[in-house]
Amino acid sequence: MNRRAFHRLFQSPGPVVLPVVHVLDAEQAAGNAAVAIAEGAPGLFLINHDFAYPDLLPIIRHVRRLWPDLWLGVNFLAVTGRDAFPVLGDLAREGVRVDAYWADDACIDESRPPEAQPEAEAIDAARRTSGWSGLYFGGTAFKKQREVRPEHFAAAAATATRFMDAVCTSGTATGQAADLGKIATFREALGDGALAVASGITPENAAAYAADVDAFMVATGINRTGDFYTIDPERLRALLAICRQHGARL
Repeated sequence: MNRRAFHRLFQSPGPVVLPVVHVLDAEQAAGNAAVAIAEGAPGLFLINHDFAYPDLLPIIRHVRRLWPDLWLGVNFLAVTGRDAFPVLGDLAREGVRVDAYWADDACIDESRPPEAQPEAEAIDAARRTSGWSGLYFGGTAFKKQREVRPEHFAAAAATATRFMDAVCTSGTATGQAADLGKIATFREALGDGALAVASGITPENAAAYAADVDAFMVATGINRTGDFYTIDPERLRALLAICRQHGARL
């Protein structure tokens, strides 16, 4: 997706802040969603760190019932789009709208040319036949996945933009900030493609990334200290304020 179209979608000149809720149950997910909405976040993601993804489905339905107009994305932990997109298509046919899917691994092989990506192409085929029409955030050179060496970041990013709406990268682990050199390399390789970062963003460091990154997918950096599961409204408020002050370099 073109960066300008991405920012227009969310009506945000700066990085789009998308809180990530590490879900425990329906009540906890809804409570975090309520905080995110109250603080003015334009959307959020739900992710299942503590149970299998089928148990997340009724929670998605619950959150959607509570907020029919909420921009809602999901991540089925360790599930690629090839398996996720048919599930999202089934939800769509139920009338349960999911606006985005984020996969930690988009299965980009930087050692192969962009036109020879069998795994990414299979994911793309599953998306096209699923009946689901949301945005795809694809993990590329992403934490806890197959290592991509820094000299191959540009090739990985350039290839990835052919297969997804927003290329999503990260630091080396949950809560670890991405190297600014990595982000600069991704930005150059993507051209005007949308770039998301999904680890280590905080109110304290967000300004350093704001010119090159289009979306901050953030959990640890806005959660209560020592609490993996609960958004701190003050930290989310601070991050949103910073992103309103720093427009992306489009």
